[in-house]
Amino acid sequence: MAYILKNKEGAIIAASPDTQVSADWVLIENSDTEYLSFLDEELKKNHTFRESDIQLARVLEDLISILIERSLISYTDFPSAAQKRLNERQTLRHKNNLHTLLGDDDIAQL
Repeated sequence: MAYILKNKEGAIIAASPDTQVSADWVLIENSDTEYLSFLDEELKKNHTFRESDIQLARVLEDLISILIERSLISYTDFPSAAQKRLNERQTLRHKNNLHTLLGDDDIAQL
C-alpha cells in the first residue's frame, strides 16, 4: 500500500510509500498501474542524479578504503551504523565481483 496526491486534473503529483502526509493523500495498492507509471516517470526524471550518486558513492567507498589502508583513519572511527553500511557495501561488491568473474554456476559450486 502507498499514498498518492493528485492534482485537480486527477494526475498523480506526489507519492509516499508509507506516509499519509495530509488528508488529501489517498491510499492505493502498490500494483496500481497509474502509481507505477508515476514512479517510472519520476525515476526517469532523476536518472542523471541517481547515476551521479551511485558513482560518487563508489568513489567515497574507495576513498575510505584507501584512508584505512594507509592508517589515516581507523574503521572503528566510524559510528556503528556507518560500519554496518560499509560492511554491507563491501560484501555486495565482493559478491558482484565473484558473479562477474565466475558466473552463477561456478559460485554455486563453491
